[in-house]
Amino acid sequence: MSISLFIEQLLNGIQFGVMLFLMAAGLTLVLGIMNLVNLAHGSIYMAGAYFAATMLLVVPSFPLALLAALVATALFGWLLDRVVLKYFYGRSHLEQVLVTFGLIFVLNDTVRLIWGPAAINLPLPAAIAGSIEILPGIHYPAFRLLVLGAGLLVVGALYLLIAHTRAGMWVRAGASDRSMAMALGVDVPRVFTVVFGVGAALAGFAGMMTAPLTAVQVGMGEPILILALVVTVLGGIGSVRGAFIAALLVGLVDTFGRVLLPAAIGSIGISLLRAIILAFRPAGLFPARA
Repeated sequence: MSISLFIEQLLNGIQFGVMLFLMAAGLTLVLGIMNLVNLAHGSIYMAGAYFAATMLLVVPSFPLALLAALVATALFGWLLDRVVLKYFYGRSHLEQVLVTFGLIFVLNDTVRLIWGPAAINLPLPAAIAGSIEILPGIHYPAFRLLVLGAGLLVVGALYLLIAHTRAGMWVRAGASDRSMAMALGVDVPRVFTVVFGVGAALAGFAGMMTAPLTAVQVGMGEPILILALVVTVLGGIGSVRGAFIAALLVGLVDTFGRVLLPAAIGSIGISLLRAIILAFRPAGLFPARA
């Protein structure tokens, strides 16, 4: 493998890992704090991509269109929580899995009814459609660099929010011991609403950042949901730090596995990584709960 190909695949793996973290962060917060298994999280990712495709048709500015799509996705997630999911907070995980699994079909058919079955391509502005020379003789797509930078900024902002603010203290307390947090006066229903909204916004952001790189189509959230669940388990339920490290590992293993190994072997790289980590750390890398 040449140096240029190695650097390109390294950046691809980190960028994929950051996008996985944006999905897994919301999933692990919702599962760790609200004890809610939300299989419809991938549908929120899909909604973010479709909202971005729609906003780009009516808003002339690319950044403003993405911002409007982000707000629309957060509102969509909030409505989904208020209308359906809040009634299953105290129910068993089996019931949560069944209802959110059913929501996947409902939302996929709703998207197909509104936008049609055909895939949608998102055109990029000319300013970020080309490539940038990051090192002498090594070029990398400008939009992928933008996605990587934006994702890392969101990761940093989320870390500061979780680790250095009072709201983050409530989130960490709820993830560690929800009953004790309630006894100490934390408004758990409000925290639930905010956490779900943040999780929906993160999933939508990942969807709209990935949309120009892949086709926007019905069912695009299911494959990324599976990887996000893997990241959530490997990182440790309720651990944002663990989700970030696990997402980077999964992104790098998946990217380099597809390049260096035959297709039949490269596709099982993530499964091998999962087996190795869980053999030594059954609760994940950094579990929020003992």
